Amino acid sequence: MAFRHKYHNVTCIIDCLEIEVQKPSKTLHQALSWSEYKKANTIKYLVSCTPNGLINYITPGYGGRITDTCLVEQCDFIRCLQPGMYVMADRGFKHVEQYLRKEGVQLVRPPSVTTGAKLSKSEVRETKQIASLRIHVERVIRRLREFNMLKLHACVSHNLVKVLDDVITIACGLVNIQDSLIK
Repeated sequence: MAFRHKYHNVTCIIDCLEIEVQKPSKTLHQALSWSEYKKANTIKYLVSCTPNGLINYITPGYGGRITDTCLVEQCDFIRCLQPGMYVMADRGFKHVEQYLRKEGVQLVRPPSVTTGAKLSKSEVRETKQIASLRIHVERVIRRLREFNMLKLHACVSHNLVKVLDDVITIACGLVNIQDSLIK
């Protein structure tokens, strides 16, 4: 497996999942759940999967306004990691490195995220390798989105927002018992 050869120290791959919700009636809740990225009110989750494609961590839901960095900082994810571990992420997590480093954890990101200058051939190659490996967490999220409530443009009723964390947890368990993502 190419992943294990080049990135054998990576223990998890992280990304965020946003679920669209009905516009809350309270102005404060509207502001907290508004996602500039999705241009809608959302609940945001941090999803972590192993290099083999098993979901090994999911946060409780946060308002869609929260940045990826703040979500990682505020949730318990970092406390689940041990010194010496490597976490793979993409561009939205560029400021997470300082929090991980405090715990002795390394962040693996594409070079294009780290520098603003033109990439060398080796950096382009590394960017492509990381992108091809990060696809595992994207596949996990795609599987989660196969559930009707979690589909890309499904809009969760305000009555169901209070059970959305349970829905996500159950969906993660069901995804984990499906056929392997990695062939």
